[in-house]
Order: sequence, then C-alpha cells, then structure tokens
Amino acid sequence: MNVVLWVVAGLLAAAFLSSGAFKLSQPQDTLIAAGQGWVEGFPAGQVKAIGALEVLAAVGLILPALLDVAPILVPVAASGLVLLMIGALVTNARRNERSQMGLNVVLATMAVFVAWGRFGPYPF
Repeated sequence: MNVVLWVVAGLLAAAFLSSGAFKLSQPQDTLIAAGQGWVEGFPAGQVKAIGALEVLAAVGLILPALLDVAPILVPVAASGLVLLMIGALVTNARRNERSQMGLNVVLATMAVFVAWGRFGPYPF
C-alpha cells in the first residue's frame, strides 16, 4: 500500500505542479484561451495565489517524505488539495461547467486517499 500511496502522491504532485506553474507564469488571457474560463471571475492576484498554493501542495506531497523532514506535511498538503478541489467544484458548479467537475472529483478523491493513508494506517 505504501507504493500505491507514493504513486498517487506523485501523480497528484505532477498534476498540481504543472497546473500551479501555468497559473503563476501566464496572464489571465492565456489561461482563458487554454480552457480555464473560471479565471474571468477572479482577480489576477487571486489566480496567482491559487497557483502558488498548488505548487506548494505539490512540493509538500513529495519533499517532506523524501527528505524525511516533517513527513506529517504530506497528509496536510493532501488535505489542503482537498480544500482547493472543493473550491474548484463550487466555482465550476456556479458557472455550470459540468465537464470540469469530473476531474475535480477525481483529484479530490486521490488527495483524500493520500491524506487518509498517511494520517491513518500507513504513516511514514
């Protein structure tokens, strides 16, 4: 189960590192053109903050356990991602973007699995 948790955490980290870096590095017009229409309803600073949180969570899913420095941060980062995905679900629901909600549910479920595993029966 430890290997499965590592794989899921790695997939989450890759997804959120790329997504967060994209939000941090691109202007809102580029994000909208790339299919992230939800950014229209948010100030640019808030979009950058969401991107920064995603990058921090990605780092928090891998580095603390890999370096054996405060490994409790891994399930904390996963829990933070669950909260981000809940916010994404609410935003997509308000904008009637049903097609985006499936990915949010999958990512949230993966993050719940990592948080459950690392807080619960399979800590580091």
